[in-house]
Amino acid sequence: MRRPVLLVIAHGSRDPRHAATVHALVRRVRSLRPGLRVETGFLDFNVPSVSGVLRSLAAEGVRDVVAQPLLLTRAFHAKADIPAVLRDAPARLRIRQAEVLGPSPLLLAALERRLHEAGLTPADKSSTGVVLASAGSSDPEAIAVIADIAREWWRTGWRAVRPAFASASLPRTEDAVRELRALGCERVAVAPYVLAPGFLPDRIARGAAGADVLAGVLGPAPEVARVLLERYDAARRPALEALGA
Repeated sequence: MRRPVLLVIAHGSRDPRHAATVHALVRRVRSLRPGLRVETGFLDFNVPSVSGVLRSLAAEGVRDVVAQPLLLTRAFHAKADIPAVLRDAPARLRIRQAEVLGPSPLLLAALERRLHEAGLTPADKSSTGVVLASAGSSDPEAIAVIADIAREWWRTGWRAVRPAFASASLPRTEDAVRELRALGCERVAVAPYVLAPGFLPDRIARGAAGADVLAGVLGPAPEVARVLLERYDAARRPALEALGA
């Protein structure tokens, strides 16, 4: 059975750093899975568009596609926007929408990688409070997932972990930083739970002004690329099982 094309679907942004980071992540995915065809499409602002990529694939004779939302939580874009675009794809395409990237232990490992790159050491863990700063959502399911991730991450040995949101929900990053200071944490670190730079990550960075450490976005971390491939494999597994592969 020929492997389905992996179509990575990113939101898109007017900020050129966003598309550059998405393309860097896709290059890492290709390096981890040589021979797998990986394409990129954007919902807005950037080209190529998702619908344009799907039309091009159909015109080439491609039949099977796994559409991978480049999203960390299952909120509006995963539940509404992306399914709507995929429904309008050429009829010859068989498309399976993969699950969003989060939550995953690999993403927690990527968060810790970024904190270590920003200057923290494993010895700092027990005395450091961390703000898990996400973009935010009006979807209760997505908010609950972020809170669950913060609790799970705290159990790995941090002094404290607090969720925060750049939009739609509270608390804001700066509020969580103040809370951790009041708790008596020796140092406070902000870990952006976002994939690429842009307007909301910049808001997170401004809210981290009172913290000791600000990590970088997840971006093309190898753990993120591995999660993406895990989601791809899980999405194509039912077809393989149907063929007895």
